[in-house]
Amino acid sequence: MDKKFVVKMIQNCFKQYYEEDSIPIENQELEQLANRILSIKQEEPAINLYEVVNDIVYEFMTD
Repeated sequence: MDKKFVVKMIQNCFKQYYEEDSIPIENQELEQLANRILSIKQEEPAINLYEVVNDIVYEFMTD
């Protein structure tokens, strides 16, 4: 799976909650989220990527 694609999905998910120029995540955190999502997807290939991204972003925002 392409990491750049997952990063773009994360950024788009954040746009649901924030304006594009005020997304509250740094590049390092974005990389960590992408790695976590890719890890989950690798462990469970049948899981829906869109749902994983939304769940991880929501979890990040509520921590």
